Amino acid sequence: MPSSAPAHADLAALVERALVAARAGGATAADVGIGVDTGLSVTVRLGEVETLEYQRDRGMGITAYVGGRKGAASTGDLSWPAIAAAVAKAISIARFTAEDECAGLPEPNTLARDVQDLDLCHPWDLEADAAIELARRCEAAALGADPRITNSEGATVATHRAHRVYGNTLGFLGGYPSTYSSVSCVVMGQAGDQQERDYWYTAARDWRALEDVEGVGRRAAERTARRLGATRLATMRAPVLFVPELARGLIGNLIGAIRGGAQYRRSSFLLDSAGQQLFPAFFGISERPHLPGALGSAPFDAEGCATHDRELVAAGVLDGYVLNTYSARKLGLATTGNAGGAHNLIVHPGEDDFDGLLRRMRRGLVVTELMGQGVNGVTGDYSRGATGFWVEDGEIRHPVHEITIAGNLKDMYRHLVAVGRDVDARGSVVTGSLLIEEMTIAGE
Repeated sequence: MPSSAPAHADLAALVERALVAARAGGATAADVGIGVDTGLSVTVRLGEVETLEYQRDRGMGITAYVGGRKGAASTGDLSWPAIAAAVAKAISIARFTAEDECAGLPEPNTLARDVQDLDLCHPWDLEADAAIELARRCEAAALGADPRITNSEGATVATHRAHRVYGNTLGFLGGYPSTYSSVSCVVMGQAGDQQERDYWYTAARDWRALEDVEGVGRRAAERTARRLGATRLATMRAPVLFVPELARGLIGNLIGAIRGGAQYRRSSFLLDSAGQQLFPAFFGISERPHLPGALGSAPFDAEGCATHDRELVAAGVLDGYVLNTYSARKLGLATTGNAGGAHNLIVHPGEDDFDGLLRRMRRGLVVTELMGQGVNGVTGDYSRGATGFWVEDGEIRHPVHEITIAGNLKDMYRHLVAVGRDVDARGSVVTGSLLIEEMTIAGE
């Protein structure tokens, strides 16, 4: 993979120079972020190379403040004339915007002072030929795993490297490199007139931690084959079990509702919910932004504020909101170091593995795929197309499809029955399966 990215010192020097130019141009405060990204992605379908992409992106963004007025500009050209022009444009824009007493840089005491090395960068010196071979092996393993696997949407091998540097006129200057590598496979199966598709993937900061490519292909085939023979269900109310890769979406809905922007705009189904019992007493979520090598780790947030451990939900009670500096000021609170999002949300696992959760559920629906965007962040109403498996007597009986599951997120959180210990760590939300006491299942 191409790796001729500018050194950290070169990027930091550009940030510092841009900040000096902003002050000289009349800005009372400013912040600058520079990012450089490189990557390689290969997709093979039916043994042939379908796409081969090299990525090489770079860009700079500046926010300038003139008193309480704010202007922003960006450029994809890191030459100094282009950067200087972006700085001047941001200042010019700021002079025409309205005063906002909440606008401005973070409080100095919230900035990170010790930028830790969190072991986030493990470059994979992968050439195109080697990536193609890995993708072919992955797809071949899927196509050969079961005679019912009849077609493929492809196997993809990708690796990405990024370097971010951020600074502001309060004296903060920091940055770090990071990597992300993945292998994925999507295949289709057929039984009679019915066709189904499914996938599997592996992802990590360190490419050496990826699952074996043949294992990814076989898992994709296994997941596809088990969906063959799917039927619809009658409309009913029943327990619903969200597998881990979908359970993280329910946690994402929670985070969206408790973001500062949703709170100060009064557009959340969890308005003024800090300190309230939202979940059963056994439920907890921890934020752990400094886990070495984790996908959601960050030594500072997008504003340079220190990230820190916190118990977002303890004994089912919401501790507070997810805030950047602006939303915190709008709410009369302090930033939580979450500009740019939350970092490594860990849902506390329970005692039951997946089979144990099936036994606890006894009769109900396991959801393995969701479709559509039927989630209302203002009311909490939840309605999405789904496929999965029907469970009787604590065991999976048959696959199901063409159904819709519906409920309200507040009720779903309140009536959470269990969290599994079948944890999926392939993202910034780490959780096991989530078992909901009851939802509406709309079918035939």
